[in-house]
Amino acid sequence: MPRTLIRKNPSNFKTLPLFVEATPEGLSYQSVGRPLNFSQILQRRRPVTVANTERFALELANLGVSVRLTLHWQNRDYWVLVRQRRQDRGDVVLKLISGYVPAHELNLPLHTAIQEIAEECLLETPEGWLGGRFNDTWLPAPYSSALHYREAMPFRLSPLSGSARPVRCANLQLIERPRAYVHLPTASLQLIYDLRLDVPKEAKSLSLFHVDERLEGDQLVARLDRKRPDLYLMPLQDGHPLAELYTLKKDQLYPASTRGLYLAESFARQEGWLVKDERIRWKDWVRQQGLNPSGKDSGLALLRGKAKLLLKKMVPRKKVSS
Repeated sequence: MPRTLIRKNPSNFKTLPLFVEATPEGLSYQSVGRPLNFSQILQRRRPVTVANTERFALELANLGVSVRLTLHWQNRDYWVLVRQRRQDRGDVVLKLISGYVPAHELNLPLHTAIQEIAEECLLETPEGWLGGRFNDTWLPAPYSSALHYREAMPFRLSPLSGSARPVRCANLQLIERPRAYVHLPTASLQLIYDLRLDVPKEAKSLSLFHVDERLEGDQLVARLDRKRPDLYLMPLQDGHPLAELYTLKKDQLYPASTRGLYLAESFARQEGWLVKDERIRWKDWVRQQGLNPSGKDSGLALLRGKAKLLLKKMVPRKKVSS
């Protein structure tokens, strides 16, 4: 049975609409108007159109932030994806860890991104749940009233190389250089930070879980469901993704089905500063990336193949009598 971790009052969350200006050299945004709550944001998240993909100025409903999180575990790298039922769009997708940026953090969305990792990506060992650090700063422990966190063995977050084109909040250039795009169907500006999570070598019997908040009545409720971990790992080989998905339970990777799967719009094709799609089919994304859908070239598959060859050498073939 799912375990309730926390309840929040959604009316406490406020953000601000944005005025965005884009050129081929960079993009800037600044807040306009009055603070909005969740219901007011959803009312404003309606499709907009832009004639020029590289040069425009328009008002948008909100700022969103995502993390392309590369998890380093047992000498291999994986992208972290989470499953989400998007109530405002009526679909289910795999997406990057993401969230809305509150009004008081519009000029520091990296702080929101780090907090989203702490809230959505949970790492469990038999001795408790892992805390985390970003450089010298401890990540928050949002569910400390319900879960036991281990402070002695934190995971470590660090930035990876960012986008080539700068993004500014008013005149302040954002550190870590997030990738930016305007999502036309929801009239929102989205920033994607590239971060790395190093699991401590001492962490044994590791399991991964995703926790997301859902609006239930007049409350935002976060629940942990062990039967549906909802956090997926996509292996990387030489920095490039493989067309495979896994869940991780007690140090064991379990293949996940990709049949009928959709990815969120951050995986869709970007033209200039714009993304026009709501989502993209897994098989279409695999084709766009030029990946092998069968995963035959993956590191895991190669290891299985080597094991079979070794077994054949060890076990002699029976001679056929004449």
